[in-house]
Amino acid sequence: MKISTRGRYSLRMMIDLAQHYGEGFIALKDISERQDISKKYLEQIIPFLNRSGLLITNRGHMGGYQLAKQPSEITVNDILVSAEGSLCPVSCMENDPNLCPKQDFCLTLPIYQGLYKVTTDYLSSITLEDAITGFGNGGTYSI
Repeated sequence: MKISTRGRYSLRMMIDLAQHYGEGFIALKDISERQDISKKYLEQIIPFLNRSGLLITNRGHMGGYQLAKQPSEITVNDILVSAEGSLCPVSCMENDPNLCPKQDFCLTLPIYQGLYKVTTDYLSSITLEDAITGFGNGGTYSI
């Protein structure tokens, strides 16, 4: 599994918003400058985060963006699935139920299912709050 630029930048944007949670709507240009990500690229990311209910958008003079939930209620998995669409390691697992005609005798499927479970369990265990506090241990995450 490889996280795309969209996924990485989505996570950085959401962590930035978590760092400024409670300060009202944050201008996209401020996020862009702090994260060194082009404003135009961030504009392309926003629809994915909006559709997933992770962002609140306010247009106009005092417009900007803020988290739709508290940082403790949004996981890294929520953000990456929003940006990537799926974190499945193989395409046959993207359908539920799995439509692959070989699934009943595929010896590799359980390996990929295990990888997917470990990955999603781990990413679901890290909230934005955890990301900005580093679990209180210097920013080291462990499984």
